[in-house]
Amino acid sequence: MSATGLTTSAHAVTYGTPTIKLSTAYLSGAVGSTGDPVVTVTVAQSGADASALSVAASRTSRAAVAGTGDVKAGGTGGTRSVAVTAHAQGYTDLTLKVTGLGGRTATTTLHYAASPAVQHSADARYLTGASDASAAVDVGGGYIVVGNDEDNTLRLYDGSASGAPVRTWDMGSALGADKEVDIEGAARVGNTIYWTGSLGNNKDGVYKADRNTVFTTTVSGSGAATRLTFGSAGHRLRDDLVAWDEANGDRYGFAAGTADGQIPKEINGFNVEGLEFAPGSGTTAYVGFRAPLVPPQNGGKALIVPVTDMDQVAKGAKAAFGTPIELDLGGLSIRDLRRNDHGQYLIVAGSWAADDNSDPQALYSWDGVAGHRPVKVTDLPTADAGAWESVVSVPDLTASGARVQLITDDGAADLYGDGTEAKDLSHPEWQKSRTTWFTLN
Repeated sequence: MSATGLTTSAHAVTYGTPTIKLSTAYLSGAVGSTGDPVVTVTVAQSGADASALSVAASRTSRAAVAGTGDVKAGGTGGTRSVAVTAHAQGYTDLTLKVTGLGGRTATTTLHYAASPAVQHSADARYLTGASDASAAVDVGGGYIVVGNDEDNTLRLYDGSASGAPVRTWDMGSALGADKEVDIEGAARVGNTIYWTGSLGNNKDGVYKADRNTVFTTTVSGSGAATRLTFGSAGHRLRDDLVAWDEANGDRYGFAAGTADGQIPKEINGFNVEGLEFAPGSGTTAYVGFRAPLVPPQNGGKALIVPVTDMDQVAKGAKAAFGTPIELDLGGLSIRDLRRNDHGQYLIVAGSWAADDNSDPQALYSWDGVAGHRPVKVTDLPTADAGAWESVVSVPDLTASGARVQLITDDGAADLYGDGTEAKDLSHPEWQKSRTTWFTLN
């Protein structure tokens, strides 16, 4: 009885079962890295303020890879973030638990994969969602548009952060391509980005028409606000190169390099991987070859063929060619070619071979003038998985402490120690390429 003679009773609060939902069920990290991707976690419980809920890892299937104490949850309210610190290469399933009011709990599983430690890990960032990064273009504000040689999707990344693409554009339907174009080179002129396929046969020596493609995209905006629209495409550059070479005494063996059964990544093969425009030109493009070396033997030179009407080639016109350029890159060939506004070029040099992750790679500077010798800037580390494939942009090479950002193609790498090549991983969140900054001497 109360003082008023009325009976009072407390109403017990009934809490529902909490819920926990992940932005992705699959997450990749790297041993010793900083800035690894995180997972966004959404939690709720009926009858409770979401801020009162707690999130933690309650179980791991392989503590050697990452234990429950290596999982850190941050944030408040209904949206949290979860980061994982990796200690060893491999896979583990992490059970994440939300604990709500009334002692009620719920769990979900995060499938986690860790790649091994790499050199320059402090500067390393991982671009997830694809593993075969093969061409990259700077679009301002630290953002990069990346082409992948296993599909026809262009991806916009924040180049300073590990994680998934900010935006994607699938060019397959616009190109009318049933298979991958095998994007290998890119170059920007104004608001137009030119993209080229490898032009070569596939790895089994079979001609695939979709690889004989040069196309353009138009850029609007910059940085995170970048948008791409399809421009035009041409599908005859390979044929024109073969005809031009035959008309000039079969100097480079392009007909043999494109013959049925010819593997493209052989010293006498046919495989394009570099694209950039000549000094002061928006129409003459330098097409850089991974194969052949000229002459086709160890110690041969890397080949560039100038295409003087690339703006028209990308619309389907017949190609016209300038005088070919042969560069001494110490027996290596061209993996990428990039120029800055000062007319300074950087060349990523690497092996012509298919399985070349452990072969030497180096960075060369060049002034873009035929007959002028490239200068080695630095050897690139080769102990890590993947091969260096793309230069994002070229700094002023005369500036002290100039830094350049490079990207690897990790498609053939066994990232997680189970013998599976990255490009064959079933979950795109586990596929990734690495971007790293190097200080130039």
